[in-house]
Amino acid sequence: MNWISVRRFGLVALASLGLAACGINSVPTAEENAKAKWADVEAQFQRRANLIPNLAEVAKGAAENERAILTEVTEARAKATSVNVTADDLGNAEKMNEFAAAQSQMSAGIGRLLASFEAYPQITSTQGYITLQSQLEGTENRIAVAIRDYNEAVRQYNTTIRTFPDIIGAKIVHGAEPLVPYEAATEGAEVAPELDMTSN
Repeated sequence: MNWISVRRFGLVALASLGLAACGINSVPTAEENAKAKWADVEAQFQRRANLIPNLAEVAKGAAENERAILTEVTEARAKATSVNVTADDLGNAEKMNEFAAAQSQMSAGIGRLLASFEAYPQITSTQGYITLQSQLEGTENRIAVAIRDYNEAVRQYNTTIRTFPDIIGAKIVHGAEPLVPYEAATEGAEVAPELDMTSN
């Protein structure tokens, strides 16, 4: 082997290593991970949406004076399920904000619903309600975990497409755009709900 062949081999090896480290594989891997985490978020929101009608039916029979809250939760469910975000929309901040607002409205209604039931012990004595309440609280926890996992996947993806050397593959090969994290901003969430226990 002569010096030119060794030099060519070295350049090819360096070029191969350079391409391997330029986001050719890491960018789509991070993007697919974020999309999978978003699917988990959607599944948990769907689980909650499926659970609400059952909870509402049990509660309606036990508490006529809470009809307004139940109606609000049911309407919030309808609105929340009417706003859909697909994997293709993850880069659309407006669509993500619309989805987050609908889910936040539903979360606020659920919070008021749970608080009102805690204030009426005769309602929580029903075993069916206790089971549904536990499932709903578990679902809210699952939603929080799924959102946290999605936002972490988005953070990793956005970091990958912005850092060297992955930015080379992200921009040149994949045309990667940043994804939008889920931001649930419920107005007044920092203030505990107040219940009026007086009857009209």
